[in-house]
Amino acid sequence: MSQWITICKLQDILPETGICALVGKEHVPVFRPYNTNELYAISNIDPFANASVLSRGIIAEHENELWVASPLKKQRFRLKDGYCLENKDYSVTHYEVKVDNDEFVQIKSN
Repeated sequence: MSQWITICKLQDILPETGICALVGKEHVPVFRPYNTNELYAISNIDPFANASVLSRGIIAEHENELWVASPLKKQRFRLKDGYCLENKDYSVTHYEVKVDNDEFVQIKSN
C-alpha cells in the first residue's frame, strides 16, 4: 500500500535546484524549478550509465517542458513523467510529489 512520506520542508529546496531523498530504499531527486510549490520527482538512476546521478542534473526547458539533463551523458528526462527525449526505452520512474499545508514536501511511496 502506498502512502505519503514527508521528506523535508519546501523552504529546504531552493528554487532552480533539487534535493535527493531516501524513500524506502530508493534515492529520489525532488526538483523545484521555480519559486513556487511546483515540484517534480523521478528516479535518481541514469539508465544509460547505471549510475545514481540524476539529482545532480541540470534543469532545462525544451519545447515548453521541463527536463533534467544527466550530468554524465547529457540525456534529458522529462520531469513530469520521466520520459527520455533521446530514447524512450530508457525512461525513468516518476513519483507523485506534493506540498502539504504549504510547508511539507511529501512523496508517494510505491
